[in-house]
Amino acid sequence: MPEEIAIQTSPKGFFKWLWLVFFLQGMTPGFWLSSLTNILKARGLGGWVALMFVLPTLCSLIAPLVGGALADQRISAERLYGWLSFLAAGTLLAAFAALDAGMNPWWFVGLLGLYSIFSGPSWGLLTTISLTHLANGECQFPLVRLGATIGWVVAGLMTSYVFHADTSPVAGYASAVTRCLAGVFALTLPYTPPLGGGTSLKSRLGLDAFQLMKQRDHFVFFTVTALFSVPLSAFYMYAPELLQVLGDPHATATMTIAQISEIAAMLLVGSVMMRFRVKSVLLWALGLSVLRFGMSAYAGLSGSIHWHIGGIALHGMCYTFYFITAQVFLDRRVDPGMRGQAQGLLALVSSGLGPLVGAMLCGWLRNVCITPDGHGWMEFWSVLSAMIAVCFVIFAIFYRGIGKRDPVS
Repeated sequence: MPEEIAIQTSPKGFFKWLWLVFFLQGMTPGFWLSSLTNILKARGLGGWVALMFVLPTLCSLIAPLVGGALADQRISAERLYGWLSFLAAGTLLAAFAALDAGMNPWWFVGLLGLYSIFSGPSWGLLTTISLTHLANGECQFPLVRLGATIGWVVAGLMTSYVFHADTSPVAGYASAVTRCLAGVFALTLPYTPPLGGGTSLKSRLGLDAFQLMKQRDHFVFFTVTALFSVPLSAFYMYAPELLQVLGDPHATATMTIAQISEIAAMLLVGSVMMRFRVKSVLLWALGLSVLRFGMSAYAGLSGSIHWHIGGIALHGMCYTFYFITAQVFLDRRVDPGMRGQAQGLLALVSSGLGPLVGAMLCGWLRNVCITPDGHGWMEFWSVLSAMIAVCFVIFAIFYRGIGKRDPVS
C-alpha cells in the first residue's frame, strides 16, 4: 500500500507548484478568449464569430473523456497534461499566425479546432492531480484553483494595457507561450498514477463514464450542467460586444471583473461546501445566474453600462459556486478508478456539448434579436435568463442528494 499512502499526502512544495500551473493555465484563455469576437470583427470576420465558437467546441467533444480515461488507465496525469500542453501551444500559435497573415479563415478555424482537442482534457487532468494529492480537497482545491482565476485576470489586463491587443492576434501569441510554460512546470508535479483497470475499447475511449448516468442524481446533475452551459456560452461571445456598444474601449480588461469576483468566491466556497448541501450551493449558483443575465438585459434596455458590469461581476461568483462545487462533488462521489473519466464527462457537458449548442443557439438568437443599430440586447439576455430559470426548476425538483449531514450530498 505504499503508493496509495503516497498519493494521499501532499508532497513538499506541491501546493505552490500546482498553484503556478493553474495560474498559467488560467492565463492561456485569459489573453484571447474575451477578445476573440472583437479581434475577428476588426479583421472583417464578424460573421464568423458563431462558427469560431462552434467548430472548436465540436472538435473537443470527445477529448475530455479520452484524456480522463488515459489518466485513469494508461498514463500519469501530470505527464499527459504536460505533453498535451506543448501540442496545444503549438497549434494555438499556428492558428493566430494564420489569422495575422490574412490567410483563409478556415485555417484559423481548423487550427483552433486542433488546439481544442489537445486542450480539452486540461482542466479535468489538473483537477484529478489536485484532488489526488491535496490532503483536504474541499478546502484546499478552491485555493489552488484560485491561481487560474488570478492568471486570467492578469492576462486580461496585460492584453488591454500592456500589449494593447484587444483587437490583435498578439493576444494569441502571448497565450501560446504561456501554455507552453504550463506544460514545462506540470512535468515537475508529483507522479499521479492511473488507478483504473479498463482494457476494452469502450474503457479506453472513456465511455465507461456514461455509467454514472444510471444513478438518478448524477443524471440530473449532468443534464442540468449541460443545459446551464448553453446560455453561459453567450458570456464570452457577446458580453464584450455589448461593452463596446455601451462605450467601453477596453472590453477585455473589463471582462476580468468576472475573474476578480471569482477570487472572493474561491475564498468562500470551501467553507460553504463544508456547511451546506451540494444541492443548496448549486441552486444558489443557478438562482444568482438568473439575476446576473437579467442585469445585462436591463443594461440593454436602459443603456447603462453599470448594470452590465455588475452582471459580469456576479458571473464570476456564479461560475465558481457551481463548477468548483461540481468538481469536488464528483471526486467524492465516484470510484477512484473513475475519477478522471468523471471529470472528463463534466468537461464534456460543460465545455463541449453545452457550449456547442450554446454557440449555435446564441449566434442565432443574436441575429434574431439585435438590430443593425445595436438595439435588442434586452430581449437577447432575457431569453438566456429564462433558460437558466428552467435549469433551476429542474434541479430543485428532481435532484435528491444523499442526506443533510453529508457535505457532498
